[in-house]
Amino acid sequence: MTACVTGATSGIGLAIARKFAQQGYDLIITGRRKDRLDSLKQELESTHRISIHTLVFDVRNSNDTFDAFSSLPDSFQQIDILINNAGLAAGLNPIQSGNLEDWEQMIDTNIKGLLYVTKAVLPNMVNRNAGHIINIGSTAGKETYPGGNVYSASKHGVDALSRSMRIDLLPHHIKVTNIAPGLVETEFSLVRFKWDEEKAKNVYAGFDPLTGEDIADCVWFAASRPAHVNIGDMLILPSAQANSTTVNRKP
Repeated sequence: MTACVTGATSGIGLAIARKFAQQGYDLIITGRRKDRLDSLKQELESTHRISIHTLVFDVRNSNDTFDAFSSLPDSFQQIDILINNAGLAAGLNPIQSGNLEDWEQMIDTNIKGLLYVTKAVLPNMVNRNAGHIINIGSTAGKETYPGGNVYSASKHGVDALSRSMRIDLLPHHIKVTNIAPGLVETEFSLVRFKWDEEKAKNVYAGFDPLTGEDIADCVWFAASRPAHVNIGDMLILPSAQANSTTVNRKP
C-alpha cells in the first residue's frame, strides 16, 4: 500500500508521514524544501522497512505538480491514499487592509494546489475503482473569525470540495474525508506572522494545544476503517478550545 502526503516537511504533514511509515505504508512525500524531504526519507527508510519517493515542487504551480506526478516510477504509480495536507495562513489583517500577495498565496495553495494534486492522482484511482482522499481542512472551514477572512474562505473551499468530491467519486468507490483541526502548535502561526516568534508563541499561550501527532492519529483512524466505512468529516479541538475564538487560557 502507498500513501502520498503533501506538505510533509513539517508539522501535521511530517507527523502523518511518520504515522503511515510506522504502519508499513510506502510513501510519496512532497514539499518545497528538498533537504527536509531527503532527511525524512532517510529517517523513515532506516527505521521502517518501507520505500519512499520524494517529489520537490510547489503545489501552486500546476505544470510542476503534473510533471512531478508524471515522473513517478512504476512502483509508485498506484496511490492508495492521498493526504492533501499542504496549506497555510498568511497574515491576520481585516479585509480592508489585507495584503494581495497573502490572499493569492492562501488561495493558490489551499484551494488550487489541492485541486492540482487531486487532479494528478485521481485518474489511477478512478481506473481502479478504489482509493481514499483525505483533505486537511480547519475549524476555519466551519466558521469565521476576525482577520481570518481569506484563510477562512479558502478552508471553507476545502470543506465544500471534500463534500463535492465525495458525491462525484461515489460511483468509483473512492472515499473522501475532511479533517478539520483546531489549534495545533506547528509552524502554522510562524508562517502566518512572517516568522515573528513572539506573536506565534502567544497563539498557544495558556493552554495545551493539539500536536501534529494528534492529527496524524485521526488521519490514520479515518484511513484504517473497514472498506464499508467512510469517515466523512472530523472536527478535532484541544479540550481548552470551544470554537475559533473561545479558548480557556490559564492566567
